[in-house]
Amino acid sequence: MHCSVSGEVPEEPVVSKKSGLLYEKRLIERHISEYGKCPITGEPLTMDDVVPVETGKIVKPRTVQTASIPGMLGMFQNEWDGLMLSNFALEQQLHTARQELSHALYQHDAACRVIARLKKERDEARSLLTQAERQIPMFSSEAVIANSSVLSNGKRAAEDDDMAQPGKRVRPGISASIITELTDCNAALSQQRKKRQIPPTLAPIDALERYTQLSSHPLHRTSKPGILSIDIQYSKDIIATGGVDATAVIFDRPSGQIVSALSGHSKRVTSVKFVAEGEFFLTGSADKTVRVWKGSEDGKYDCRHILKDHTAEVQAVTVHATNNFFVTASLDNTWCFYDLSSGLCLTQVADTSKTDGYTSAAFHPDGLILGTGTSEAVVKIWDVKSQANVAKFEGHVRPVTAISFSENGYFLATAAHDSVKLWDLRKLKNFRTLNLYDSDTPTNSVEFDHSGSYIGISGSDIRVYQVGSVKADWNCIKTLPDLSGTGRATCVKFGPESNYIAVGSMDHNLRIFGLPGEEAPLES
Repeated sequence: MHCSVSGEVPEEPVVSKKSGLLYEKRLIERHISEYGKCPITGEPLTMDDVVPVETGKIVKPRTVQTASIPGMLGMFQNEWDGLMLSNFALEQQLHTARQELSHALYQHDAACRVIARLKKERDEARSLLTQAERQIPMFSSEAVIANSSVLSNGKRAAEDDDMAQPGKRVRPGISASIITELTDCNAALSQQRKKRQIPPTLAPIDALERYTQLSSHPLHRTSKPGILSIDIQYSKDIIATGGVDATAVIFDRPSGQIVSALSGHSKRVTSVKFVAEGEFFLTGSADKTVRVWKGSEDGKYDCRHILKDHTAEVQAVTVHATNNFFVTASLDNTWCFYDLSSGLCLTQVADTSKTDGYTSAAFHPDGLILGTGTSEAVVKIWDVKSQANVAKFEGHVRPVTAISFSENGYFLATAAHDSVKLWDLRKLKNFRTLNLYDSDTPTNSVEFDHSGSYIGISGSDIRVYQVGSVKADWNCIKTLPDLSGTGRATCVKFGPESNYIAVGSMDHNLRIFGLPGEEAPLES
């Protein structure tokens, strides 16, 4: 007799009272303890319903397979085949498990990428929402225009024609929140300026006296030579130049390599500006446009906005101290105030007086005053909050080519064809005039260094002066020759801590002046 569960001859046979089936005792005990019923009939069953069966103790005979050597070999062969089949099934299961794991890891990685992208889009959406809150006046004005177009029997074509003309575009204006931001920035910077000291790492006068040309870098095309503007990003020691060849070049001074050449303007680039500690870069051009570029980690720059609000050459671009706004000045006799991130022109200020346009512009270090130079030799000071002309400086006889505010907040330097004039902003008067060149040689550029200790002037050569006071002399420290051979040094800029001077001329080379031995290659 055989066990109804295992099919083998039981060693301790028991019989169910209910079904009369024979079981191996240990097997039926385990089944009853786990399920409490008969494994065959499914009826409830307990150990009290099981009766042991007494059998004689006999020796089990050997099976036929184990009675001979060939039978045992056959049995081993069958066991081996069974083992191989089992091993093959396990390998298949392992391969399937690996594929499932790989797919799960891929899905996890894809999910992480999607989450990261969604977070980035969320942050960008929040940024756009913040910008939209600033631009609420613009949307309300656009709604008024839309309503007026409906009331005028749908004559939208006339409205579009007006909007297409820059002088007639509706501007949202500088909102109260922006004015608050400008005022807070002014208060913070003014407070810092009272405690501001000259950094100990600033290049001393005896070092500037020994400056000589360290290197010359051909950044622009020889077919259209001329560098018209220079700016330096001090945190990275990167120099930007704008050229007659309609390109702007980003140059890494420590490595001596061109990082990026920005093309897109159709005429000469008249002004270049970095946004301090940021990734934005601005270019103004004689093609009447301003371009906003955004840098990436690999040093490449992409054009984010092309601004076409002016109707004549853009002569100057200047960035506000908040690094959130900038101003452009043009020969069309207007200056525009922009939001940097959106590229939106918040207001366009036209001068009602008869002038031939603006030739230069610069923000005061505290940000609430804007200075503009005109082609009629007048320097105009504007209140940014009200866009009102609050002062005029007269005295030059030819167009104002450059203006620069000192970091001390008190001095303004203006350059024109005839001379360089220094103005006291506290008393609104000219306290010193530097007549540097003859009547046929214009003064092209004037620039205070970041500490307010030195001032650089370029014309037929480059001259560096020590900044004095209203009564004290402004002494010429160093005169650097214009090595371009053109006799026209167009722009000058002090490097970090004035440890070098960058000069652009009417050839295609950027020249670096500094202490001998600090920069090995003379040509790169």
